Amino acid sequence: MSSAADFVTVHEGDHCVLRPSGSLSLARLGDVPDRLEKTATPFDRVDLSQVEHIDTVGAWIMYRIARDHGAEIVGADADAQRLIDQVAKADKPVRVRPDRTHPFVRVLSEIGAAVISSGRTLAGLLGFLGATVMAAGSVIRHPRRFRLNAVVQRFEVVGVSALGIIGLMSFLIGIVIAQQGAVQLRQFGAEVFTINLIGRITLRELGVLMTAIMVAGRSGSAFAAQLGTMKLTEEIDAMRTIGVSPMEALVLPRVIATVVLMPLLGFYASLVAIIGGGLLCWISLEIPPITFIQRVREVVPLTDLYVGLVKAPVFGAIIAMTGCFQGMQVEGNAEEVGLRTTAAVVQAIFLVIVLDAFFAVFFTWVGWI
Repeated sequence: MSSAADFVTVHEGDHCVLRPSGSLSLARLGDVPDRLEKTATPFDRVDLSQVEHIDTVGAWIMYRIARDHGAEIVGADADAQRLIDQVAKADKPVRVRPDRTHPFVRVLSEIGAAVISSGRTLAGLLGFLGATVMAAGSVIRHPRRFRLNAVVQRFEVVGVSALGIIGLMSFLIGIVIAQQGAVQLRQFGAEVFTINLIGRITLRELGVLMTAIMVAGRSGSAFAAQLGTMKLTEEIDAMRTIGVSPMEALVLPRVIATVVLMPLLGFYASLVAIIGGGLLCWISLEIPPITFIQRVREVVPLTDLYVGLVKAPVFGAIIAMTGCFQGMQVEGNAEEVGLRTTAAVVQAIFLVIVLDAFFAVFFTWVGWI
């Protein structure tokens, strides 16, 4: 058993040497730290040649006493010297309160960090888009690798299971549009134009846009959470190990299902919204359903339907790739899954609205108004 720690102060020529002995470990230090603090003898060297054992606590005490007295540590073996070097690196001043930063500088710093993060995310999404296209090309070249069962399962999750909530949302939105439009148009004696408002805005904009937001909240978040959990449990690494491409097996079926179903869901949402608006027009404005339908056919051009159907698959691709991309970025712990899922929903909705604005300008430019 190692002896208890102790020390003596001796004079060797022109030097005064502090010479600890025994075991400089937490269990054997005893009152040595207090005695070292109270020693009045000045010394310029700490000789560790007689130390039997030293741990991190002992190394910190020896380093601190040498630092405070401006002394040199000598006689340490390799292990003791390594511990002393490590505690010396860790000896940094700790600020109880951070430096005060001017609010304007802090705001600029946060804006810059947000811009850099957005740029990196955009670059990552573009790279992920390229990887998805390459995976699609590989499946086209090797049709046997196409996973039909996975795509059909995603059809049910993305489409069939969402019919209820999308239908209810669209029906209520149609009622709200009709009610608000009728209230405003009544001031000019033009309640009949409520039908124009309902038909055009639902087929052209709100039907597809609100469907995209709902799909982003349901399916985009689900994709991120599923892939993120698989990343944490190393299932994706296991797939790569056995030669299965995660892009082909996990990402591509989700992207295909969302791209295919978004036009159908958007068209379904638009029809349900028109039905909701027509019901309110029947009850509030006393416009019969037959008249309502005939008026919709007259005032809504077919290009409005084309605009919605063109935008829908693009929105679907953005939602699916954003969710899958964020899920594949999960690393570390379960909290990361929640953060990435939230990021997937926010980014998908943001990109959908940005693209919707772009499409509005583009279709106006080509004359589809």
